[in-house]
Amino acid sequence: MAINYFSRCAKMNISAINPAMPPTTLSVKSRHVAVIGAGAAGLVAARELRREGHSVVVFERGHEVGGTWVYTPQVEPDPLGLDPNRPIIHSSLYSSLRTNLPREAMGYMDFPFVTRPGENRDPRRYPGHREVLLYLKDFAREFGVEEMVRFETDVIKVGILGDGKWKVRSKKSSFNDNNEIISKSNAEFDDEIYDAVVVCNGHYTEPRIADIPGINLWPGKQMHSHNYRIPEPFRDQVVIVIGSSASAVDICRDIAPVAKEVHVASRSVADETYMKQPGYDNLWFHSMIDHAHEDGMVVFRNGKTVLADLIMHCTGYKYHFPFLDTKGIVTVDDNRLGPLYKHVFPPALAPYLSFIGIPWKIVPFPLFEFQSKWIAGILSGRITLPSQKEMMEDIQAFYSALEDSSIPKRYTHCIGQSQVEYNNWLATQCGCQGVEKWREAMYSMASEKRRLLPEMYRDEWDDHHLVSEAYEDFIKYPSASNL
Repeated sequence: MAINYFSRCAKMNISAINPAMPPTTLSVKSRHVAVIGAGAAGLVAARELRREGHSVVVFERGHEVGGTWVYTPQVEPDPLGLDPNRPIIHSSLYSSLRTNLPREAMGYMDFPFVTRPGENRDPRRYPGHREVLLYLKDFAREFGVEEMVRFETDVIKVGILGDGKWKVRSKKSSFNDNNEIISKSNAEFDDEIYDAVVVCNGHYTEPRIADIPGINLWPGKQMHSHNYRIPEPFRDQVVIVIGSSASAVDICRDIAPVAKEVHVASRSVADETYMKQPGYDNLWFHSMIDHAHEDGMVVFRNGKTVLADLIMHCTGYKYHFPFLDTKGIVTVDDNRLGPLYKHVFPPALAPYLSFIGIPWKIVPFPLFEFQSKWIAGILSGRITLPSQKEMMEDIQAFYSALEDSSIPKRYTHCIGQSQVEYNNWLATQCGCQGVEKWREAMYSMASEKRRLLPEMYRDEWDDHHLVSEAYEDFIKYPSASNL
C-alpha cells in the first residue's frame, strides 16, 4: 500500500511539467546574488552562479561548510523542539549515521564521490557522515567556493525592496565553550542590497511531532530524532519509535542493543500489524499508536499495550524560513511551500527569489546541482521562464492533480520516483546532460535492497556492473584523476 501511494505521489509531482523549452541566446547579465546557507545546496548554488558570471556571497552561520553534515554531539534543551525561543542546533546527525545511498549515485554530477586517500577517510560505498562532510569540503576547495562564504554570520532578515531588489540583514555570530553557536549581543547589524536571493538553508531543524490522543497526560518522556545522537542514554529503557523512514529504521536498530525493549509504530502499515524483527529479541513493529494513558501505558491500533519510558518522534520536519519576509507572497501551509513553480520559483518574485532543495525522497546532491544550473541560467538571461500567469496556471494545475488523486497537501514536494524526469527536465532547460542511466538504475536497485534487507544493504550488494559503469564515466572528470 505504501509503495503504491508514493508511486502515485511521484507521478503527480511530474504531471504538470510542460514540454521542455530550449535555452535561449539572450544577452547574459551578471547579478549580485546572496545565497543563504553553505550546505550541500548552497555550495553547488554558489559554484553554478559564479560559473554563469554572477557575483556571489554565501551566508553561513557556522564556522565551516557542510550544513546538516556537520556533526555535533550537542542537542537542544527542548528535546521535542517545540520552544520557538530555544537555541537551535542545525544538525540532525546521529553518531552512527551512514548514508542510505551508494556514494557513486550520491555525488554531484561532475565531482564524483569516490574514495579518496587519507588517514581519516571512509572507503565504504555507504560511508559515515564524516566522509560526506569531507567530500563537501573537497568540493568547496576544488571550485574555490570557500572564498565566497561569510562564516559565523547569521541572516536575520531577507526582505524585498520597492525596486525589486532584496535587503539582507546579517549579524556576526560566535561559539561558546560547548561549540554552540551564539549571537554576539553587541554585534551590529549589516544591511546589504542584492539583486537576487537563493535560499539554501535546509529543512532539518524544525521538527514535526506526531499527534497522539492522551499524550498531554502521559507521564513518560518524549523527544524528536533531531536530538538523538547515541544509544547509551536509552539503556534498559522501553522506547517507542514513531516513523518508518530512514531515521526510524536506523535509530531503532541503534538503540536495540542497549534498550530493554524497542517498539516501532508506523502509520504506513495496516492497523493489525504486529511482528518481531528477525535477529532481535527486543524489537517489535506495530501499527500507529492509538492513544496514551496517564498511567504510562501506550495503546497501539493493533490492540497491543506497552508501558513505555520514552517516545521518540522520527516524524520528519517542517519547512521553516524565519528570516524571510515576502509580505505574505510565499507561505508554508501544511508543509506546502508555495506557490512555487517547479518547486523553485515563486512566480510573483521570480526569478529574483528561489529555493533549492525543497523536494524530498530524492538523491539530494544531483538535484541541487540541476536546480542551481537552472537558477543561474535564468538570472543571467540565458534561459527564460514562462510568464507569471503561465507559471501560476501550471502550479494550480499541479495542485488540482494532487487533490484529484487524494494526495495530502503535505506531500506536495514529495518527488520520489519522478525525480529522474524532474532532473532531466531541468537539464533540458539548461542545455546540459541529464541523469546517467547507471545512476538511475543504481538508485532503483539500492532503494529496493534497502527495503528488503535493511540490516545488510549497506555492506552487501550485487550491482557491480553499475559500479563499473560509474567509474568509467568518472574518468572524464579531472577531480577523479586519481582513479
